[in-house]
Amino acid sequence: MMETLHEEQLIENRDALATHYQAIIDLLGEDASREGLLKTPMRVAKAMQYLTKGYREDPAAVLRSAMFEEEDYKQMVIVKDIDFFSLCEHHMLPFFGKAHVAYIPRKYITGLSKIPRVVDIFARRLQIQERLTMQIKECIQETLNPLGVMVVIEAQHMCMQMRGVEKQNSLTTTSDFTGFFQQAKTREEFMNLIKGNR
Repeated sequence: MMETLHEEQLIENRDALATHYQAIIDLLGEDASREGLLKTPMRVAKAMQYLTKGYREDPAAVLRSAMFEEEDYKQMVIVKDIDFFSLCEHHMLPFFGKAHVAYIPRKYITGLSKIPRVVDIFARRLQIQERLTMQIKECIQETLNPLGVMVVIEAQHMCMQMRGVEKQNSLTTTSDFTGFFQQAKTREEFMNLIKGNR
């Protein structure tokens, strides 16, 4: 029953979004009633709900769904080159790139596919790259309680490339870390491993 109510709310919100997008198209100087734009408001509404679906998902629950006790492994677990797409909260334009995530287990490990899922959940929200980096790190640290977590994100921002300074080849890199990764040697090992074969 809750799922039905949830779906009903999504449909209601989608219809409201479509109405607003129709008004936006008119305010931009276009004719929202012309043939090529008739279905655009609903298409955009559906797209925006998909691009922000991370608000309706629980990243910690994803990690816990495949959490295994493994007390013997105390080396780095790295998932690198995780493609992601997000929307900048300042202009609602896309930014996208790759996330690299490492953790050193204390007691628990998680299924390898769950790390990209966590990245995707946080990316599918209105974001800034700095917060995205921090949220991924904090979620893994709080849920798995590892000896350390490190996250590096490299991204291109359409708000810098399509407008403003219009610098098409700029790349923004952010990083955040906890625990053992506070040691320069451990961070250096991680950075060397994610740069391999490039």
